[in-house]
Amino acid sequence: MVSLPTMKFDLKQTDSQSKARAGLIKTDHGEIETPIFMPVGTVGTVKGVHQTELKNEVNPDIILGNTYHLYLRPKLEVLEAAGGLHKFINWDRNILTDSGGYQVYSLSGRRKINEEGVKFKSHIDGSMHFFTPENVMEIQRTIGADIIMAFDECTPYPCDYNYAKRSMHMTHRWLDRCINHLEKLPFKYGYEQTFFPIVQGSTYKDLRKQSAEYIANSGAQGNAIGGLSVGEPAEEMYAMTEVVTEILPEDKPRYLMGVGTPINILENIALGIDMFDCVMPTRNARNGMLFTAHGTINIKNKKWEKDFSPIDDMNITFVDTLYSKSYLRHLFAANEMLGKQIASIHNLGFYLWLTREARKHILAGGFRAWKDKMVKQMDKRL
Repeated sequence: MVSLPTMKFDLKQTDSQSKARAGLIKTDHGEIETPIFMPVGTVGTVKGVHQTELKNEVNPDIILGNTYHLYLRPKLEVLEAAGGLHKFINWDRNILTDSGGYQVYSLSGRRKINEEGVKFKSHIDGSMHFFTPENVMEIQRTIGADIIMAFDECTPYPCDYNYAKRSMHMTHRWLDRCINHLEKLPFKYGYEQTFFPIVQGSTYKDLRKQSAEYIANSGAQGNAIGGLSVGEPAEEMYAMTEVVTEILPEDKPRYLMGVGTPINILENIALGIDMFDCVMPTRNARNGMLFTAHGTINIKNKKWEKDFSPIDDMNITFVDTLYSKSYLRHLFAANEMLGKQIASIHNLGFYLWLTREARKHILAGGFRAWKDKMVKQMDKRL
């Protein structure tokens, strides 16, 4: 059992026609209203967005950093000398760090996994490193995020059943090692950290059920679902999520890692998920794809060349009113950095707007009808 004193979670409302929930997480760095989308700041920056714009326009309660990347660069000695990641990047709200399990998985030819941990080659300079459940906990203590993740193995899709089963059991053993080691490690920067274990099991319902039961029994203050959004059809993602949310405790926040499209997010909120992260809003923005309540826009298309209407009539962020579709298309055609910045702010703002609107409808009633309407609207190419 995890005995660390950590955050508080208050479940405010559950939708009457779905499993959607509205809650409130409280940590030493403030409150997080759920459901929530968490912008990804892999190396200590949400790509293309200044901190002032992130805070004042996108306005997230929490952002992400990544253990693997921050460990390699700027390195732990720099972060510790700065007083942790919050001070290093001048961010006074919440931060969550992924344990690096997904990044290690994605290295494929550059890593070797065994019971003790993962040996991998840096993508930066080719140097060799070794992650174990124990030293990943030490690394995340030094980074200093408010929510830290267990070290796990993320299986690929498709995945052989026997491999998925072996991997799941190893992830569980790694979880026990994470917990045992964490309890020996003091907090570093004068505030507490919350620890989330991760459910695995690929797309096999029996494995997901076993893993969810094991994770639920760990007694952590929050729980995560990993190994989805790795190429499986959306229907399989939803099926696995439903299996797991039936088992994970109702009084703890549930975090679905690496998901996803706006539609994925709404459908998974309906299944009882509280927290999401994904690189999609910023990655797609840099390629000219904008998400809106009415569908997706490829701003590079010629049809927008003389369209002087606002980027988005929802006026979610300041860029939506300041600039026209025509101007944004021009910036992409000219390969100007400002185009990618504007698109990134818009997409992040839209993702935060979407989860906050979901929360409003859960609290007021009528979430299911609103969600179904939004899914139909957003499933269009404009």
